Amino acid sequence: MTDLCATLRIIEPHPGLYAYYDGRIAGKRLHGPERNWLDDGAYALGIASYALVSDNEALVYDTHMSLEHARAIRSHLEGRGVSQITVILSHWHTDHIAGNAVFADCDIIANRLTLKAMTDNEQALAAKDPPIHPVVMPNRIFEDRLELRLGKRSVPLLQFDIHSADGTVLWLADEQLLLAGDTLEDTITYVSEPLGIARHIEELDRLSRLPIRRILPNHGSEERIADGGYGPELIHANRAYLERLIAEIDDPGIDETRLSDFVAPELAQGSILYFEPYEIVHRDNIEALRTGRSDEDAPVTAE
Repeated sequence: MTDLCATLRIIEPHPGLYAYYDGRIAGKRLHGPERNWLDDGAYALGIASYALVSDNEALVYDTHMSLEHARAIRSHLEGRGVSQITVILSHWHTDHIAGNAVFADCDIIANRLTLKAMTDNEQALAAKDPPIHPVVMPNRIFEDRLELRLGKRSVPLLQFDIHSADGTVLWLADEQLLLAGDTLEDTITYVSEPLGIARHIEELDRLSRLPIRRILPNHGSEERIADGGYGPELIHANRAYLERLIAEIDDPGIDETRLSDFVAPELAQGSILYFEPYEIVHRDNIEALRTGRSDEDAPVTAE
């Protein structure tokens, strides 16, 4: 394991389902002291990619935030006898596709909008700090829904316009388990497409209609993930945050309100946990909503 992923933790929150979790280590940075997407948008907040394994096959859900992390994932899987890997991309943002090149010889599945976003932003991704170059594109494309199988499991991929218009979630209906990518996040969702918030709220309502028992997000508490994931109340907490943000965005008092107070009802319910680095995300969200700034205009974040 290289220095860049020396703090990577491998967790098995459910049998045959691995979470590759890194970050949320106070005072530690991987890339540099200046704001950058890898440290401030991924590592500081904590990030996980996932792999679902059956015999010699694996589905890898996102390729993590660096080539080194991707190599560690592949090494772990191959060490468990996996010889056939299929990658699924949750969406096009940096910390979810940075390791794609390690899996360039595999099927890399994404929805049509993810391919379009990666193609349209190929030069922007190469100009990020740190850069993603080359950008290895998905080679198997679907729209709305794709049914996969892994061993005896049916594994549908479902498309949702939440956080990013090109979101893909992985739904394990038998276990009532959702791998959510960035459609859901703890402590709060990152507003990467402020003009799409109304759609995101509608889509959160649609997501809530799945009979979900457990949720594994890419950004969240290591302890909650290790314990099997969040309950469906995480959906309601993310939706309540967006609705409150819209309702109060023109109130000057929002600038003086700490995130811990802004989401106090959801914290009290235990549906989310307070993590102090999300105070900066909250400030970024307020700015994004007020200015209508798009993701391409926010180069220091992973989102």
